[in-house]
Order: sequence, then C-alpha cells, then structure tokens
Amino acid sequence: MTDSAPNVFRWIKTECGRAKFTELAARPGVLARLRLACFVLIAALRNWRLTDPDQAGGSPP
Repeated sequence: MTDSAPNVFRWIKTECGRAKFTELAARPGVLARLRLACFVLIAALRNWRLTDPDQAGGSPP
C-alpha cells in the first residue's frame, strides 16, 4: 500500500469501490459525510472476505 492511500482502503478492496470512495469523500456537507460513512460500512462488510490487493507476497488460496 502506498503512503498516499487512505487507511480505509484496508476495508475497501475493489477498484470500483475505491473510486467511489474518492468521489464521495470529495463532496462537502453533512449529508455527504453521512452517505460516505454508510458507503464505507457497507463496502467493508461486502469486502470482508476478499484478499487485499495491496498486500505483497503470499499465495492465493
């Protein structure tokens, strides 16, 4: 994982999810922050079992 990547990328593991996170994080306002929090929660639950693409080494299961 690079230093510029947010820590939340530990839980959001798909490229499309990371792109959506970046898009939602750029929006101002309270409702936008609430939507971002809901998105992160749901994405983390859905990506729970996926392997982290940023982890180096290891063999696939």
